Amino acid sequence: MSASQVKELRERTGLGLLECKKALSAANGDIDAAIEELRKSSGMKAAKKAGRTAADGIVSARVADDGSYGVLVEVNSETDFVARDDSFLAFVAQVVDRAFETRETDVAALMADGLEQAREALVQKIGENIGVRRVALTNADDGVVGAYVHGNNRIAVLVELQSGDQDLARDVAMHVAAVNPQVVNPSDMPAELVEKEKEIYTAQALESGKPPEIVEKMIGGRIKKFLAENSLVDQAFVKDPDTTVGKLVSGAGATVKSFSRFEVGEGIEVETVDFAAEVAAQLNS
Repeated sequence: MSASQVKELRERTGLGLLECKKALSAANGDIDAAIEELRKSSGMKAAKKAGRTAADGIVSARVADDGSYGVLVEVNSETDFVARDDSFLAFVAQVVDRAFETRETDVAALMADGLEQAREALVQKIGENIGVRRVALTNADDGVVGAYVHGNNRIAVLVELQSGDQDLARDVAMHVAAVNPQVVNPSDMPAELVEKEKEIYTAQALESGKPPEIVEKMIGGRIKKFLAENSLVDQAFVKDPDTTVGKLVSGAGATVKSFSRFEVGEGIEVETVDFAAEVAAQLNS
């Protein structure tokens, strides 16, 4: 078989390189014959399901015993029902194991050496599209990493502290899961986002008809409030609202360096289908 034949088969089926090579070899290089056989196999069926939106699923986290590093993984399914299936959860565990062992964050590289084949087999068995969406790695250069996973496995967080311990890092991670800050410190907020908020507050303040100096103070106060509400260290700690996360951490002689937060399906656009309209359209056609 030639490289061009393998390329053509991949383009026509959407399957992986290894699967296409095997199919062409079995069909003595006949592309049409290879496709016919693939139609009978799980690979082709899995490829067809790949076009369906997988916006449900679970997130998972694992941290080294010494807190030196941790990984986050999101694996998607089409429905919450499948996200609770034992076979799906076993596959997620395989993905987490691989990510933890290799510290690989590129999904394509992570799925090599059998994981992609395991995913395709699971798609065929369960009947839903399943995909590994993203992987994050957090290293603690001079501190510790802690993790928190919400009880239903829909939100997972890694927090890196300079100094401190895993219990403190886990408490901060739990806060991040609950409150969802945008940045660690106010100074980390993107300038374009601050400017956008300032434009909105300026328009609102000008409508008040107050003098320019008062308007300026109003805008400054609202920007300060915006930054405090969206910056981790300035937020009231969820377990003790009388203190901020920054004070909690500094009181333990530590500093928040970074956090990563995964929530299942965030940012995935799910097409809304009007079932009645769809049936009517089919009947009319």
